[in-house]
Order: sequence, then C-alpha cells, then structure tokens
Amino acid sequence: MLAVFQEMFGPVLFWILVLAAIVITLLYLYVLARDRALSMRKFLMAQLSMPIGAVAAVLFVQAVTDSHFRDIGGPVDMIVLLGVAVLGAVGLAILVYTAQSLVRRHP
Repeated sequence: MLAVFQEMFGPVLFWILVLAAIVITLLYLYVLARDRALSMRKFLMAQLSMPIGAVAAVLFVQAVTDSHFRDIGGPVDMIVLLGVAVLGAVGLAILVYTAQSLVRRHP
C-alpha cells in the first residue's frame, strides 16, 4: 500500500500528507488531554465542516492522480471514492475542532 500511495501522489506530496496527518493527530490528542472534555459548540462546528472535507478530498485525489470521474467503473471504485470522502470528512472535522481549541480555549 505504501508503494501504491507513493506512486499515486508522488513521494514528496505523500510524505508531506503523512507528516501533516501526524502533526494534526498529535495536536488533537494534546487538545483533548488539555481540555479534558469535548466542547459541544466546537464539535458541532467541526461536524458542519465534514461535507466540505469530503468534497475537497475527492477533488484533491482527482486532481493529483491521472483518473477522472468518467473512469469509475465498478463497485470497488465507488468504495474507494467513498472511503476517500469519509477520510476527508473526518480529517477536516478533526482539523477544525483542533484549530478552534488552539485559537480560543474557552468553550
């Protein structure tokens, strides 16, 4: 899988994405440990950003790869596309929640 992702995105972009995911995850864990509770207001804003993250992830993958929407041919392609959308949605929600918590601490 590592070789496939490096081939899809190129080694530089792939490792930048991996590093960004690690940094955001560590910051999210820091925020959760620091605050010791979830802020429902921040959580709601993070959830509202999820559709944007899903669409952005799909468009990003379409832009950096040689595939297009017309190349979707079967159920596996749709599963992969939906997986990308889900990961983009969750990733942006975590990023939005973390950014809100780091910018303003009080719920």
